[in-house]
This record gives sequence, structure tokens and C-alpha cells, in this order.
Amino acid sequence: MKVPFLDLKSSYYELKDELNAAYIRVAESGWYILGKEVETFEKDFAVYCGVKHCIGVGNGLEALHLILRAMEVGSGDEVIVPANTYIATWLAISYAGATPVPIEPDERTYNIDPERIEEVITPHTKVIMPVHLYGQPADMSPIMKIAQKYGLLVIEDAAQAHGAQYKGHRAGSLGDAAGFSFYPSKNLGALGDAGAVTTNNDVIAEKIRTLCNYGSHAKYINNVKGFNSRLDEIQAAFLCVKLKYLDEWNARRAKVAKYYNKVLKESGLILPYVPENVDPVWHLYVVRSAKRNELQERLFNAGISTLIHYPIPPHLQKAYSDLGYRQGSFPITEQIAQEVLSLPMGPHICWEHLDFITRVLSDKL
Repeated sequence: MKVPFLDLKSSYYELKDELNAAYIRVAESGWYILGKEVETFEKDFAVYCGVKHCIGVGNGLEALHLILRAMEVGSGDEVIVPANTYIATWLAISYAGATPVPIEPDERTYNIDPERIEEVITPHTKVIMPVHLYGQPADMSPIMKIAQKYGLLVIEDAAQAHGAQYKGHRAGSLGDAAGFSFYPSKNLGALGDAGAVTTNNDVIAEKIRTLCNYGSHAKYINNVKGFNSRLDEIQAAFLCVKLKYLDEWNARRAKVAKYYNKVLKESGLILPYVPENVDPVWHLYVVRSAKRNELQERLFNAGISTLIHYPIPPHLQKAYSDLGYRQGSFPITEQIAQEVLSLPMGPHICWEHLDFITRVLSDKL
């Protein structure tokens, strides 16, 4: 038996007729950039997230970068960021010319630990950028209180959290602005690269609309040095189709997670921890084991694909050697990187595969 980590083909086949119709509609329209499809998706996704504005951009990294630019974050500024995250979160800060200031996660949730934030605030701190890792929202209430206390802005990295809720409010509406990725493997995935910014701030929204389109409000009139980061009409059309099914597909993921939790309860693995005030969307189902590498090899030999999110923390990547961090700088993050393993997860995983995965995992570790 071969078990894929994520079945993207089945996602297409379930919506094949609607996705094909969307493609034909755009292809026959003759309008491929900044048209009605983008406008429709921006409106629909803003309503879904419960915010005033959604601005489609090229990808999730650019979404975060453009938010920082719109907030006038640059050289000499510091942005507090999780040590335990994908490197894209840090790269957005670097692209803006600012410095990432990492802190350790809450070891239960793997998300940024609010209790560590005040320790690293300096006169140069301008932004806190929590990540809703694996589809579970960070603990936003204390983060927002700290931000208010020190006059800081908060940017949500919501790239893995489409539809996730914190205290009844969706990711993307919890901070001053949020960046989303619609990479194909995301809960709401395009059929290529795509991203978006959500915000309730009129000024930030208007600045991002200008920045993402060459710094232009009107054709050939450029008010600032901008960028080319626009959501394609074809991807917007696909996203409009898939957005209608997001809640249903997230509910399927939740059922898979519930099954894993029940069957693996006595396996010896450290299973995901979910606080009472959050409703995750299970972008990933991540377990921990001190024998992670042996476990991954056993699953591989059984034909089960797994991934590690993430094997090398940003502070230990060569790209950030200039910051001077070393092995041991963030021991909690480093231990997590040595122990986490992402199991197959998605709205189209079959129950036969789930039974097989859990039987392999239930063997003595």
C-alpha cells in the first residue's frame, strides 16, 4: 500500500467541473490581470474572514513583506517573530530591511509564547508577527495586549490557518493585518502560487494596493517605488470555487485529526495539544517522538509518506548566519525540530489509509 502525504489530485477531481468552467470563463474573457475574478475573490474572502479589506497578491511571502512595507517597517526596526516557524516568516522581515528578533514557542502548541515577548522588546521594536502554525491560531489576546501597551503593530502569519478561529473570530481578523498563502497544499490552495492580505485598516489596505501594483494608483502614474505582486485572474477564479468548500474540507480534516487522536492515544507519541479557546483547521497533523527518525523510516518502509515541519529552524540556516545564532541559542525550538513528524493529512485521505497508518504507528515505538 502506498499512502501519499497529501492527495491534491483528488481535490481537483472533486471540483473538476467547476474548476474547468472557471478556467474557460477566464480564458474566454480575454482579461487576465486585475479583473472581475480578483475583485470577486477579494470581496468573498474578506467577508469569510470577517474583515473590511482583502488584497490579492502573488504569494504568502509577498503578503507579509508588503504589510511590513505598508507599515513603514525598514532598516533599524525590529520585528518579534517565532523561532519555531518556516523561514518565509523571517524572510519577509529581511526583505523589508528590518531585523527578525526570535523567541521560543510554547512547547505545548509550538506557537509563539506570549510570556517571552516583553523580554525582547526594545526601542527599535515595531511589530510582533505571530504565526498560526500547523493551522492552530497563536494565543492572540495577550499578544494584542502587549502590542497595545508598547504601541506596537501585530501581523498574523496566517499562511496555514485558512478558516481557523480564536475565541470565535477567524484568523486574518485578529491583528492589524494578516498574510495568507494559497500555495496548492494549503487548506485553501490555488493551482499555483497566490496570496492575500486581510485587514480592517483602510490606510494599510490602500498602501498595499499601491505597493503591489508598481506603486501605482492609476496606469503609468507611480506615486511610490512599488513591486509587481498581483493575484492572477485564473488563480482568483479557482480560489472562488474552492472557498465555497473550505469549511466542509476543514471539517473533514478535523475528523481525521479526531481519529488520529483517538487511535494513537496510547501509542507513546506526543499528540497535538489544542487549547479550549481555539478551533484549528488541521493544516498539518504533527506528532513528536524522541525516536522520530526511526519512526519516519518505519513509515517509509511501509509505503507511508511523511514530512518534517521543519527540520532546520531559521536561526540555524546558513541564510541567517549573519545574526550570530548557534546551536543551543533556542533549545526548545531545536528540540522540536529534532522530534516533530507530520503524518498524512487532508480532506481526501481515505479511511483504509488511516487505518493502515495508525496500525503501523501503534507498534511499539
